[in-house]
Amino acid sequence: MTVSQSSFREALLDAERPVPAGLNNAVGGPAGARFSVYRNNVIVSLSEALATAFPLVRKLLGTEAFAQLAGVFVRAHPPDSPLIMFYGEALPDFLRDFEPLKHIGYLPDCARLDLAFRQSYHAADAPPFDPSVLQGEDAGQMARARLAPATRLLRSKWPLHDIWRLNMVPDAPKPRAIAQDIMITRPEFDPQPTLLPPGSIDWLERLHAGATFGEATDMVLSSNPTFDLTETLTLALTTHALTDYTTKER
Repeated sequence: MTVSQSSFREALLDAERPVPAGLNNAVGGPAGARFSVYRNNVIVSLSEALATAFPLVRKLLGTEAFAQLAGVFVRAHPPDSPLIMFYGEALPDFLRDFEPLKHIGYLPDCARLDLAFRQSYHAADAPPFDPSVLQGEDAGQMARARLAPATRLLRSKWPLHDIWRLNMVPDAPKPRAIAQDIMITRPEFDPQPTLLPPGSIDWLERLHAGATFGEATDMVLSSNPTFDLTETLTLALTTHALTDYTTKER
């Protein structure tokens, strides 16, 4: 009897299911014990991959609670790619609807932040934007740039940067009761988070969508008169958040 891939996969991720009929061991007998060991190893490996990929979520929940969460998630969302480094992209949405943890309202955004770090780390390299093209008023107004492949932008109604800092930086202050936008960049080898001032994320998104520096600035100032272009541009240039407009999309 041939074992279908679907029945094998379903049994592999559900300990309540019996070993698929027709699955034998090396000597032709039922593969019950060996399959159970293999099933356990798969769940453990995927759970460990999640723990590595979501350090902030793991720190917030604690090792034991995260392991329980991972066991539930792995069975609900098995991998759809052989690239295990990208496993867990569904976790933020899963947490948003996961009833036992709904009382931790900021947890989905923390998962998004962990995911952004990982995406940034594995993104392609790109040359940083050359600020010399901004010399001259007209040139600066008409210049274009886009986000570097390793740059990620996150909006949050929670003090997301402060939460990350409290859990990852020694002696960090307690989070403030404010919404925070974060930019993840990779100026060297490891991704770094930057807290964005008001209006910055709108300006960066408009640049990436194709607006010139002048157009992006005018659009943001129309809705946020306190927007500080100098501060935002300095952050973008010093963190290598931008690249040439002709660079391929992320």
